Amino acid sequence: MSTEHDNPDNQVMCQCSGTRRSRIRDLFMQGQDMQGISSMTGALTGCGGCEWEIGEFLEELAKNLNS
Repeated sequence: MSTEHDNPDNQVMCQCSGTRRSRIRDLFMQGQDMQGISSMTGALTGCGGCEWEIGEFLEELAKNLNS
């Protein structure tokens, strides 16, 4: 049985702002870059610990979009 916690979309990628993977993907699909996503969610504006993970996720999304 799957729970809400099993869904990767529910993963919080930025602990400081509480921004989830699904929100980042949705904004990317709307044409936002890392700076736009940061402005709209507050991600990347706290401790900076999420920068690498979010950057990698955006690269993965871009790669899949261009395949």
